[in-house]
Amino acid sequence: MAARLNPYISFADTARAALEFYREVFGGTLTLSTFGEFGDEQAPGAHLIMHGMLETPDGFTLMAADTPPGMEYAPGSSIAVSLSGDDAALLRGWWDRLSEGGTVAVPLEKQMWGDEFGMCSDRFGIGWMVNIAAPSE
Repeated sequence: MAARLNPYISFADTARAALEFYREVFGGTLTLSTFGEFGDEQAPGAHLIMHGMLETPDGFTLMAADTPPGMEYAPGSSIAVSLSGDDAALLRGWWDRLSEGGTVAVPLEKQMWGDEFGMCSDRFGIGWMVNIAAPSE
């Protein structure tokens, strides 16, 4: 088996909603496990996501979890999830869904290097970069 690199995103009590949203955007199979499934089902935070994984039909995996009870949630601003390729329709569709209800920092448009590129934060505050490769001539 080859090694893989996957983003693992932390949320403050919204991992379930975020992963369900990402499944709507990307499609695929979503697996969710709560803290209660692996401990006291009556404990505070038992309904929160201990581990969630979305396997997409396009071959990538997003993983996420809620911050465990008792730990401080510290959202990161120094990382973004990057989507790139040459399937313009697919990538534009993802961009449209991810940026809807979020904030566009750089509009998805042709850049000086020839590709279409954009940056946004989705409605959960997660940063995304989308790059559509220019057609080769």
